[in-house]
Amino acid sequence: MLQVNKPTSEINRDFAEADGSPSQTLTSYLNIIRRQFPTMVAIVSACVILALLYLFTAAPLFTSTASMVIDTRKVQLFQQQSMLGDVAIDSATVETQVEILKSENISLAVIRDQHLTDDPEFTGGGGGLLGSVIGAVASLFSDGHASSEFELTRKALERFEKNRTIKRLGLTYVMEIGYTSRDPVKAARVANAIADTYIVDQLEAKYQATRRASVWLQDRIKELRTQASAAQRAVVDFKTANNIVDTGGRLMNEQQLAEVNSQLIMAHAATAEAKARMDRINDILKQEIPDASVADALKNDTIVKLRGQYVDMASKESIWSMKYGSDHLAAVNLRRQMAEIKKNIVDELKRIQESYKSDYDIALTREESIKSSLSNVVSESQLTNQAQVQLRELESNAQSYQAMYDNFLQRYMESVQQQSFPITEARVISAATTPLVKSYPKTLIILALSLLGGLMLAFGVAMARELTDKVFRTTGQVEEQLGANCIAILPALGAASAATLSSKLGRKKGNPEPDLLRYVVDNPLSRFSEAVRSLKVAVDLNSVVRENRVLAVTSTLPNEGKSTLSINLAQLMAHSGAKVLLVDCDLRNPSLSRALRPDASVGLIDLVAQKVQLQDAISVDPQTGLAVLSAGPTSKLLHTNEILASKAMHAVISLLRGRYDYVVLDMPPMAPVVDVRVTSTFVDSYVFVVEWGATKIDVIKHNLRSAPEIQNKLLGVVLNKADTRALARYESYHGRYYYQKYYARYGYVE
Repeated sequence: MLQVNKPTSEINRDFAEADGSPSQTLTSYLNIIRRQFPTMVAIVSACVILALLYLFTAAPLFTSTASMVIDTRKVQLFQQQSMLGDVAIDSATVETQVEILKSENISLAVIRDQHLTDDPEFTGGGGGLLGSVIGAVASLFSDGHASSEFELTRKALERFEKNRTIKRLGLTYVMEIGYTSRDPVKAARVANAIADTYIVDQLEAKYQATRRASVWLQDRIKELRTQASAAQRAVVDFKTANNIVDTGGRLMNEQQLAEVNSQLIMAHAATAEAKARMDRINDILKQEIPDASVADALKNDTIVKLRGQYVDMASKESIWSMKYGSDHLAAVNLRRQMAEIKKNIVDELKRIQESYKSDYDIALTREESIKSSLSNVVSESQLTNQAQVQLRELESNAQSYQAMYDNFLQRYMESVQQQSFPITEARVISAATTPLVKSYPKTLIILALSLLGGLMLAFGVAMARELTDKVFRTTGQVEEQLGANCIAILPALGAASAATLSSKLGRKKGNPEPDLLRYVVDNPLSRFSEAVRSLKVAVDLNSVVRENRVLAVTSTLPNEGKSTLSINLAQLMAHSGAKVLLVDCDLRNPSLSRALRPDASVGLIDLVAQKVQLQDAISVDPQTGLAVLSAGPTSKLLHTNEILASKAMHAVISLLRGRYDYVVLDMPPMAPVVDVRVTSTFVDSYVFVVEWGATKIDVIKHNLRSAPEIQNKLLGVVLNKADTRALARYESYHGRYYYQKYYARYGYVE
């Protein structure tokens, strides 16, 4: 059933938001995309076109890469170990080598070797159209003097470091050297030059280090040679002075002393072992029952057997006690047997204790005897021992000096070899080759990024347009924001209506185009006529609920098309056979009177003042039978709202209500004047005209909230001057396709 007037509270309250379910949210996003589709397509197209322009104008760049590895294996051709003491290769070492490759020392060496300061790519402007433009702009601000060698070198260094990439591959010892250039051959040549320069720098660093070490070693070897010779002469002189015969460097009583000392050590060990066994057996005796590890350590079968019996009886005793109680005869017998076994174990341990004590006494006596013998031998050798100690000290010094001399001499020979044949841990495992495909710009990536960026920008602009679009464009918006029924959506009547109709009816005194005032008559199969018919149907259906013969048409602001709708609605009603009177009640700006009856001398004002009769004030359209009552002379009226609210006006409306089937009142807009609000006492229903996509929502809501008497009689809202092409993106069922398809045989007219 057609929706009729809604209560005032539905307009004044804040309406609930739409369902927030995921499907509803997705649908809302799809609707936004559909509504803003042309804008989004334009933005995406612009981004893709910019990307294509960049691809066509940007100079192609080629990247060539070389790979190096820090090899931990050493070249063992001339040396067994590095004289400088090689540091183990770890992650920090590899990162250090990467930073060395990035250093200015390597970069400047490559620039000098490759003569890059003479290359325009390094000292001139960038390539491509963009580079040429930047170079031309930079030349305008330059002072014109020639750059010095230092300036050229720094500029080449800056460009060189910008185009060079050095990185470590994962956690490996491999370093990748890349260089990007407009010339693929140059890119490969420079990448290989960086690797070669790094290796040469490493070799030069090692050569300088070994050379400095060799100079220092020569001086140190001379000192060690002199010290070793002096130590050897001291040993020979001491042996001669003390009559020491060179028979292995030992005196006669040394062997005897060594043997006695060895026996003393063994005797001391035997005594300690016997003492430990005795202490252990004493600790065991303190236990009630030795545990299994102690029994096994003693290796005594008797104790092992007795302990096993004791454990079995203890287990049985526990079971019997739990089952029959601790006072049961069987449990008591078991405990008695356990006590007997325990006594036997203790007796056996005491026997073992006596045996261990005897062994300890024997070992202690033997140790004391050997100590006595050792004291005698020591006392005999005290006289010669001093000489032997001093001799050993001299020999030790001589051997130390000789070993140091030999070691430094070997290091010196290695340093000489490394000076002649230096090695480095880094080597090239993959040389840079001429690239066949450009590395930049990447066509697919740039196009994909431009498309993605365009989509994101387009969606952002679409959301911004949606959020800032505070006008009515759909019937759903009208029903949600105003709580009123959207009766119809009237399309814009071509360029004349969209641009000049409102000015012709409101501001100019010349007549508008005739087809605009009689559009429903001249074009009965147009979409505009069909929308006006839906308004008439709403009026007729509302008549079932209440009398609906006096119909007022108003709007929020001027030039929204209320007068055009008023006359076409009246023409449609009259053309269908009803008696209809169109009254121009816009006493401040009677545009309808100027358009239909510019020469009328009397009108509504005269009829209210009872100066003329009704038949003298109206005119009838001979084709449709529509009666028109103009406003009359209104130029000197100051209080038009008082006239419309007067009893005489009520009497006139009552007269018209009795003589006509429909009375259509063309009312003034609500925002500028208050005339509409005083007519609620004699108007049956109001039709509220809103210009599609133009009038702000907050302005409309403010005016309706301030006029509750109009809200209560509001028949519905009509969206006027709708762009049917754009409307199809907001509500597809309001597009032109359905009307064109249905009226194709009759010649569809927009």
